[in-house]
Amino acid sequence: MTAAAFKSATEAAPRSGARLLVSTLERLGVEVVFGYPGGAIMPVYDALTGSSLRHILVRHEQAAAFAADAYARRSGKVGVCLATSGPGATNLITGIANAMMDSIPIVCITGNVAQAMMGTDAFQEIDILGVTLPIVKHSILVRDPADVPAAVEEAFHIAASGRPGPVLIDLPKDVQVGQTTQDFGFRYPNTVVPIDHNAIARAAEAIRQAERPLIYVGGGVKIGHAVDELRAFAEATGIPSVSTLNALGTIATDAPGTLGMLGMHGTRAANEAVQETDLLIVFGARFDDRATGKLAEFAPDARVVHFDIDASEIGKLRQTWIAVAGELPAGIEALTAHLAGTSLRIDPWIMRCVSRAERTAFRYDAPGEGVYAPALLKAISKAAGDDFVAACDVGQHQMWAAQHCRFARPEAHLTSGGLGAMGFGLPAGIGAKLADPDATVVVIAGDGGFMMNVQELATLRRYGVAVKILLLDNSSLGLVRQWQELFFNQNYSEVDLSDNPDFVKVAEAFGVEAFRISRREEVTAGIARLLAAEGPCLAHVIIDPRENVWPLVPPGKNNAEMMEGT
Repeated sequence: MTAAAFKSATEAAPRSGARLLVSTLERLGVEVVFGYPGGAIMPVYDALTGSSLRHILVRHEQAAAFAADAYARRSGKVGVCLATSGPGATNLITGIANAMMDSIPIVCITGNVAQAMMGTDAFQEIDILGVTLPIVKHSILVRDPADVPAAVEEAFHIAASGRPGPVLIDLPKDVQVGQTTQDFGFRYPNTVVPIDHNAIARAAEAIRQAERPLIYVGGGVKIGHAVDELRAFAEATGIPSVSTLNALGTIATDAPGTLGMLGMHGTRAANEAVQETDLLIVFGARFDDRATGKLAEFAPDARVVHFDIDASEIGKLRQTWIAVAGELPAGIEALTAHLAGTSLRIDPWIMRCVSRAERTAFRYDAPGEGVYAPALLKAISKAAGDDFVAACDVGQHQMWAAQHCRFARPEAHLTSGGLGAMGFGLPAGIGAKLADPDATVVVIAGDGGFMMNVQELATLRRYGVAVKILLLDNSSLGLVRQWQELFFNQNYSEVDLSDNPDFVKVAEAFGVEAFRISRREEVTAGIARLLAAEGPCLAHVIIDPRENVWPLVPPGKNNAEMMEGT
């Protein structure tokens, strides 16, 4: 900053830390914030009045964090949420952990008691920095109003750069109300991790020599803005691909050579290809246990080439033969360039993978008159087309959506992958729809997870957020019940939800249109009604509580040892 600019900034009219916070968020291009007010954050809420920020009043702070998370996933921007001290701050914790596990850039701003009161067990005092230290990328306690702009800019820079993640800003009340003439922060330069071109050349040579290469796509490709580069690489080489849960849609799920999701509920085509490959080319994945199954037997014949922005992930769980740490777009583009003009001798391998995918493809002709959830999910994604965005809760329906929905791009599939947080679906749908009003956002929820944040129906109604809710009701905690059936001698302990409320009446009580589907013959008309509704709408779908998700890799087994349903 020049001396003249510094003099101009320091001679500005005094403003409170709260107003500086709001003006800095505006300057950074923030348009939407999610939150819930309370005593220790009240000065910030006072400063929101008259600003350009659109505040979405959720009905629980956990929903604010989930909505900010989904807003970030869908928009590619940093999501923002606000909460007061004490219980307001602690209610954010699950959402913060969710963003940390899935590497999502959000900034969580909490109020706190005045600094003079810290450590005195003051009303609603909590050391939220200490509580959240293991689940944030960074945290900042602002001690002076003059530091507010720099703290906010630092938080946004850290949240979005490198491997993204959540950042916490804690604002004591005296900092919010304190006056300062400061009105500038610090613009952080974009830092680019250089690519090791020698490693790229070695990776290209390994691909030339491989007979059974396989692309293993992780969520880091989307997070790292490398989707176009990966698609170009896959198209240029013809190498088959498998995806993690959070990477679905990175390569369109119906694109040639796409074998589907790998892992516990992955496709047989994907899991058997992994077990047979001789070269696993990993882009932005972390070898999560749900993807690998028994790690010691995962891809047993493969050498690993691993590309990732986070060098600490390379070699962490699986020995890496060739490591390429750095920005994924540049790395993948360079790899494609190295292979230009190369004719890979992998036609027999491609044919084997494609043939197996066709032979083991899912069937949708299940017997009976009841609603078959996989067929329903396949149909709704097809009906919605390329505008389809699924905001999935956690449970059997989450796995069915991953297996059977068509995703044209990774932003079309929003789910709590690493943390597996029930209650994510509805607030995530709100965040996604506000990030992209033109998208057809469908919340795919189960009866268990839906009840965890059911109060956000009020948020839907208040703001007219035209989210469509597909509520699959099997009157049980389905995934837990399935495991109790298979691995706990059918001891169904505390999974019965047969006393659920009438969800149609619940939705209507909140002012949301709702209807029920209970027979297969009603599915086509039900999908049409749900998607055609002008505002928010809920379809309560009754499904068989005995239905399980297949295939399934049992615990302690490798991915080729899959159980199939009868």
